This record gives sequence, C-alpha cells and structure tokens, in this order.
Amino acid sequence: MNSIAPVKTLALGMGCAPLGNLFEAISEPRAQAALAAALATGCQDFDTAPHYGNGLSEHRLGVALRNVPRDSVNVSSKVGRLLRPSAHAPGAQHGYTDVLPFEQVWDYSAAGVRRSVEDSLQRLGLARLDIAYVHDCCAVTHGAAYPNVLHQVIHEAIPALKRLKAEGLIGSYGLGVNDVQVCFDVLAQCDLDALMLAGRYSLIDHSAAALLALCAQKRVRVHLGGVFNSGILATGTRGRAVPLFNYASASAHWIVQVKAIEKVCDAFALPLRAAALQFPLAHPAVQKIMVGVRSNEEWLDALAMAQYPIPPEFWSALRVAGLLPKEVAPA
Repeated sequence: MNSIAPVKTLALGMGCAPLGNLFEAISEPRAQAALAAALATGCQDFDTAPHYGNGLSEHRLGVALRNVPRDSVNVSSKVGRLLRPSAHAPGAQHGYTDVLPFEQVWDYSAAGVRRSVEDSLQRLGLARLDIAYVHDCCAVTHGAAYPNVLHQVIHEAIPALKRLKAEGLIGSYGLGVNDVQVCFDVLAQCDLDALMLAGRYSLIDHSAAALLALCAQKRVRVHLGGVFNSGILATGTRGRAVPLFNYASASAHWIVQVKAIEKVCDAFALPLRAAALQFPLAHPAVQKIMVGVRSNEEWLDALAMAQYPIPPEFWSALRVAGLLPKEVAPA
C-alpha cells in the first residue's frame, strides 16, 4: 500500500453504489475493508445515496467514517427518493440485492428534499453533507412525467437545497444523473455548484463533451462516475461472455468499439483499465473521478491504473483509428 501515491494527488474518490450491494451482495467486512483501504491511501471524497441498497451504502460509509476527522473527507449524497419502512419490502430492488427493509418513493418537493438530507445525515452519523445532488431527475427515468419533475426540481428542490446550504446542513448542491439533457435543461434556469455525471464521459461514450465545456464556462465542478460504463471498460470484452454497459448487457455496437480499443491497448502493452481511468481525468472541467469498488483489491488496482504510464502516442493512435474525436482526446 505504501508504494502507491496518495489518491488526493490523483483526483480519485470512491463511489459507494457497490457498497449498497449493486448487482451482488458483499459482506460487511469486505465493504469495510474497501473503505479502510481508501482512507488509508488518502482518499478524501466519498459519494453515496439513499438509493444504494435502500440506505445500506450510507450506513456502511457512516461506520467507516465514525472516527475519521470530519474536515478530512468530503461526503456527498442525494435527494429525490425517500425511504419508507416496510416489513414486506422485497430483498432485491432496483438492481440491488439484500437491501434494507424500505421501499423507495420519489419526492422532489421542498419538504421531501429537507427530509432526505436529514435522513441521510442520520444514516451517515454526520452533521452536514459536503454536496447534495438531486438524483435521477431525467426524462429517461421519469418518461412522460419529466416536464413536471423538471418544474418541481427547479422551483422546489433547488431552492430547498439553497436554503439548506445557507443553514450549513450542506456545503453545495447540484445534479446527480446519468443523462446529459437534464443538465442542460436545469443549467438554463438555475445556477449549480456541481454535477455528478455517470457514464456519459468515458473512453467510449463522449456524449457529455459539450456539457463539460459549458460547465467549465459556468465554473460548475464536475465529478464523474461510471467511467468503466458499469464494467465493459474494466473487464474488457474478454472478461465475461456478455460484458455490462451502463447497467445492462452491452450491445454489439459497444462490444465492437471496445474490441477495437483493446487492440490499440495491446499494441502499447497497456491495460484497458488505465486508459479508461485516465481519459476522463484529462478533461479540464473534471475535478474528481468517483470509482465504484467492491473490495480493497479493486480500490488499490484503481490507484495503480490511475498512475500507469501512458505515452501520448497511445491517444494519437486512438484518434487515427477514429476511436476518439480530436476535440475530446487527451493531448
């Protein structure tokens, strides 16, 4: 562990969705070992949400931080879903398994936002959040209800977060989404401190390039999650029969694209994971990469991959092969 440079110099944080038993259950000791490894290597940023295991992720993170000086870490969580206790709640919900006995209810109201923040603070055992994100308020999630959701986010949720910031319960606020358009829609009417954007600016998905340029212009801090696109950029196409892409089985389009990138990686003797981590970190608007891990080994591997030497010629080879647009490729 001592051979790895402190993570604060690498702009890596920990995304805690896997600690809520995303896709598969992990034991409490394993979850705590992953968090301990992150803290031991200097990780300062942790992102969670009520959605992650119906509060399980927040509980686990809170345990790990119990004796950690509060000002040494930045903790973000999310609003938009409230958890209602239910003895009959299914054990598997929304892609998570062995979740806590609650059912999720959408609530972007001002009262719902305040309750969500206060509930998260209870689970975490903290007196404030560094960032509170409005979670999954996009058309992809809400379909025909999106116009009403957007109106409520702009006119209730964000003003409520602004009040919570003035009260000191949160340090800053923004959106936590995996959709680009909702960010444009909200930024057209509101000022935001930060964005947590998952899966839309990665080695294979560059759909957020224009949004990141706008964030740089508006001085909105950007934290990225999902830079492995749920797995395909971590395992590659050789790791499983059908790799995952953004929480589902990858389509032929994404498999073909990753296979082409793998060939270039092979030519440079370069791990795909290293390229996948370092590509988004190179963007000037990106402040942090939040890496979701299930074990201390995965965290340490992420640190190593973030420091793996990558020659400029590798990025040039991807551009020549048409695998990276010129405007988004690292220099």
